[in-house]
Amino acid sequence: MELYNKVMLKVWLVIAIVVFAFTTYKCIVEDYRQWVFMYVIPVVAIFMWFVKRWMMRRMEKHVEEMNKK
Repeated sequence: MELYNKVMLKVWLVIAIVVFAFTTYKCIVEDYRQWVFMYVIPVVAIFMWFVKRWMMRRMEKHVEEMNKK
């Protein structure tokens, strides 16, 4: 499960970077009004990255606390 969490953390970050770069490219090449709404996807991906990282740290602390008992 730890490997899955680390991979998914990186997946959210890669999605954010790739979609941001693609959307920026399309805004420059084509009319930006058609593509500007796509910036929502990287924002959501970055939010999911932060939530995933927060939950991983929270779970690690919980496991450490349970092992102390």
